[in-house]
Amino acid sequence: MSALTVEPVPGHGQDWDDIVRIWEETDAPEGCKVEIIEEIVTVSPPPSKDHNTTAALLQRRLYTVIPEDWEIYQTLGLSLPGRGGIYIPDLVVVPRAVASGPGNTVPAEEALLVAEITSRSNANHDRVSKVNGYAKAGVELFLLLDPWHSGRPTATLYGEPEGGTYRVLETVEYGRKLTLPEPFGLVLDTDVLPVS
Repeated sequence: MSALTVEPVPGHGQDWDDIVRIWEETDAPEGCKVEIIEEIVTVSPPPSKDHNTTAALLQRRLYTVIPEDWEIYQTLGLSLPGRGGIYIPDLVVVPRAVASGPGNTVPAEEALLVAEITSRSNANHDRVSKVNGYAKAGVELFLLLDPWHSGRPTATLYGEPEGGTYRVLETVEYGRKLTLPEPFGLVLDTDVLPVS
């Protein structure tokens, strides 16, 4: 099943607040992810078992290197209002203080690391729209785990956002090691990640 879009009512002159209201009121089936990508409310089906296993394995490794006052979230919304989006990454690392309090989103620029795991049905959102959105928001590190990349699963680490563009810090095929720089200092062995 591919991602569905919820189009605003034509001619209604939707502004950001209207789009967020539609996002908040979208009644999606349990487990589905509702995001705003390029000012369009998008509903994605629940992730596959391999997708969930990948997220769990990455989360387990990240917990060994992050400070006590940081947390890892799988359902925390990141707001990019000037960029037409509210993304819900597969994993995001933020200081606990940033994610505390009312509401269900935090500013994307507060994220220390964002990870997205592509699904066959909506891989281009992660490969294009989200890479651009996170870079423009100034997210320091973006890890794209792409088991659907041209038949060869790859892991790509983006960083050093400048002028709304990332620099590719490292790309490896699954089976090789990728290094997350400080403050993480983690060598990620992609050999353990499932290939969908």
